[in-house]
Amino acid sequence: MGPRNPAQRRYVLRVAIATAAYLITLAAAVRLVGRGEVTGPLAWLLALLPGLSVAGFFWAIGRLLIEEKDEYLRMLLVRQVLVATAFALSITSVWGFLENFRLVDHVDAYWVAILWFFGLGVGAFVNRLTLGTAGGGCA
Repeated sequence: MGPRNPAQRRYVLRVAIATAAYLITLAAAVRLVGRGEVTGPLAWLLALLPGLSVAGFFWAIGRLLIEEKDEYLRMLLVRQVLVATAFALSITSVWGFLENFRLVDHVDAYWVAILWFFGLGVGAFVNRLTLGTAGGGCA
């Protein structure tokens, strides 16, 4: 089932744009910076672009929270985002302490966002389990 209202349709469009930007900038950064073909300030710019594209996903979710007119759907989305945040921060905090005591290997920081996005799915599951619906949000 597709987006049900204008806010959700705009969200899908924003995520599609962020996804395209992410894929293009990541490919460029891997090719040009990862292979050492570009150095200096341009390398920094190219390395930053995939992360800025990921920030576009967070912006899209924030805009959905602002633009969603249905209070119940907005509440479901807020719950989903809170679960995702608690999930990602809990795992990364525990891992950070394990890493600090040299019990596990270092993990790159971008995994926090990946855990958070996975946590959106956990949040949708929690909504479905506790309220009977996942909502029409971002999972």
